Formats: sequence, C-alpha cells, structure tokens
Amino acid sequence: MATPDAAMAFIENRTFDEIALGDAATLTRPLNLSDIALFAVASGDVNPTHVDAEFAATSRFHHVVAHGMWGASLISAVLGTRLPGPGAVYVSQSLRFERPVAPGDVVTARVEVIRREPAGRRLTLACACVNDRGETVISGVAEVIAPAEKVRRPRAILPEVHLHEHGAWRRRLLAATRDLPPVSTAVIHPCDAASISGAMEAKRLGVILPILVGPAAKIRAAAEAAGVSLDGAEIVDAPHSHAAAEAAVALVRDGRAAALMKGALHTDEVMSAVVTRDGGLRTERRMSHVFVLDVPTYPKPLLITDAAINIAPDIEAKRDIVQNALDLARALGVETPKAAILSAVESVDVKIPSTVDAAALCKMAERGQITGGLLDGPLAFDNAVSRAAAAAKGVVSAVAGDADILVAPDLEAGNMIAKQLTYLAGAESAGVVLGARVPIMLTSRADGPMSRLASAALAQLYAHWRAGVRR
Repeated sequence: MATPDAAMAFIENRTFDEIALGDAATLTRPLNLSDIALFAVASGDVNPTHVDAEFAATSRFHHVVAHGMWGASLISAVLGTRLPGPGAVYVSQSLRFERPVAPGDVVTARVEVIRREPAGRRLTLACACVNDRGETVISGVAEVIAPAEKVRRPRAILPEVHLHEHGAWRRRLLAATRDLPPVSTAVIHPCDAASISGAMEAKRLGVILPILVGPAAKIRAAAEAAGVSLDGAEIVDAPHSHAAAEAAVALVRDGRAAALMKGALHTDEVMSAVVTRDGGLRTERRMSHVFVLDVPTYPKPLLITDAAINIAPDIEAKRDIVQNALDLARALGVETPKAAILSAVESVDVKIPSTVDAAALCKMAERGQITGGLLDGPLAFDNAVSRAAAAAKGVVSAVAGDADILVAPDLEAGNMIAKQLTYLAGAESAGVVLGARVPIMLTSRADGPMSRLASAALAQLYAHWRAGVRR
C-alpha cells in the first residue's frame, strides 16, 4: 500500500467512467500578500482593487472582484489536478464574485459534479470558494470534457519564487535617515558623472553636506555634463586626485568634515592618505570594508566583510573586522546581529586555517573581546544562509541559516561573494569603510549614483549611531 507521502508525490486523474453525480473535490489555501503580488506579476493585472489593500478597502467597487481572480484560480487548480484532473479540457465557466478575498483569508475551493453527458464525456460542476468564516466568496458552474484514459505521473515540483521590489531596500534605508541631520562629507575628486551626481543627490535628500575636493574646473565640467547643479556645495580646489585625498583627510582632522566619500579615483589613493601615520585617520581599531547587499533571494540585508581593504587578515585584524560589521548592523537597527564566520567546512580542521580562526573568534566573543552580536563558525556559505542546508548537515545554531553578516576568510573570498551576488543574483549594494576616525564611503567606480546614495545613507546612520553610543 502506498504511503500518504508517496501518494502526494504523484498526480492522478479520474476518467469519465470513474466519475459519478455528486462526486466532489476540494483545495484549501491561505491568501498571502506575496500571492497577490505574484498573481499580479504573472497576469499583468495591476488594478488597484486587486493589488492595493488600502484602495480595495475604501473603493466602492472592492466588493466585486478584489483578489477574486486568485480565488477563481483555485477552482481551476481543483479541476485540473483533482477532479477530473490531468487530461481535463476546460469548456466554459461562469462565476459570481460574492465577497472580497482579503490577505489572511483561508479559502477552500470545492467542485461537485451536477451533470454527466456521456456523449462527448462532458461534465458540469458546481463551483464555490468559501473562506474560513464560512462565507461564500465565489460561486458558479464550470463545464469540462473529462479524460477517457487514466493518467498517473510524478507531481511537478514548482520552482521556488522570491518576490523582490527593485530599489525598495534603498528607499527604506533613506527613510531611516529622514529625521537625522546631514553629515558634513568631504567628497574626494568627484570628477565624473556618477560621483558628482551621487554626492549632489545625497545633498538634495539631506543625507550629506558635501565639500567637493578636487580640480575645481573638472568638478564643474562633470556637473555640467551630468546636468547637476552645484548650488550650495563648497569646492576645495586641489590639483589632482592624490592632492584631493590629502586635502579631504585634512578637512576631517580640522573638524570640518565628519565623513569621506570616494569619487573618481582609485581606492588605494584614498586609503594611502587615510592610513598614513602622520596626518592620517587611524584609530586603535583596524579599518575594514563592509558591503551591505539587498539580495533578492534573501529575506533581509546581508553584510559582507572584508572585501576591499584587508587582503589576508590575521586573527587580530579579523576581530576588528567582525566588530566593525557588528557595529554597522546595530547602526542599521539590527538589535542582535548574527555573524557567520565563513570557511569551506563547518568543523574545525587544523589543515584549513580559516576554521581555526573562526573557532578563535567565537571564543573571543564568549570572553567579551567582541561584543554586540552573536557569532558562529566555521560555517560554509550554504550553512550560513540556508536553514535547510544547516539542518541537512546537522548544524544547530542561532546563526546558521539566518546570518546578518558573512565574515569572509580573506579579501579574495569576500570580493568574489559580493560580486557574485551582485552580478548573478541581482543584489543591490552599498559599502562603507569603518575603523577610521570617520566613516568612508568607498564605492566602486562601476557603481552608479544610487549605490553612492545608499552608501552615504549607511555612513550617516553609522555616524549618528556612533555619536549616540559615545555619549
């Protein structure tokens, strides 16, 4: 005898000869907001009475069809998969939408055979959808041609679908800065369209007060080419990019700037001015870069570190790298950030140094040498971001499968992870360097204005969070 699980693995129809008057079948499903969005994407139906809950609640038309087509699709699913099932041919359908179907409703679709016509193997079925309060939301009839031959085959496995609204994370990030005063920011060598546009858009939105440092003529030419007004922005003239980096660092040391933003120059030009022992911006903590990515297939922002500064960090550097990322996550509103210390495996192996480092970092967190979050490691990438993978490997951890932060073993691994998620998974990114006297917005030359704007918002949130912590 087949087990219930085995039976669910197959889909089987009922031929016309196997169906009698009064035979019925049902299908029950809850309506979630993601179902509404996915239905709108698949159908192109963006009627606000269907996809906008607030509009549907106030519209005098909402009682007619609000989310009703989703309910009607359940009837189709019953007919196509259960009664008659595979091989059935839809002939006609007449439905009446009695009540709205709202997010959170649990709807049961039911069909019952009320007429059989042997000539042509035609069936007429009464159709209804009832919500979990016992209210009929849809009623009607459908006519189908029932199959003549038996069909039993493996049930198709539907693809896992993740809905993602492009730009939504950046909008939420900017919304979080709305009540904060802008941060005075030295923008280093903003001599191309992307860097000048990003800086001035951040000014317009109240994220930064830019001080544009670089060749004044080039800055004005870049702004003119980009169609950007420089009204209200101070320009500090510097002959070239090296001089601009040094002048920007001097503005920080003089107390005129509370953040740095990289423009159209190489990262090493910026960092060489920042890390110089005489006149730089060093602190007792090692500097490190943190990417913040909005990955369409992950349910929350994902921080990745270090992918830009520390090439092969030792355990002391990794301690600071982890602490910097935990601090940024807290600045972004994560109360107890979860940091996964990555390696190739999830067990300590002396032949793989990164696993030993991971274990040491976790012990350091236990002893209070790293604070403000939860650490676990070593964890392979799959265990860090997938609960299913962690469960399959028997990894029991509050961090596994739910990481906020991925700590890479070295720069090469971190850079590859971040860029793969960006270019293959469609992640949107922002980035900031922490551990210096001020946050540094260290965007790539390939980043557009929106990425620079998001990085500015990260720096603003962090700067105000750190000021609050120090008070």
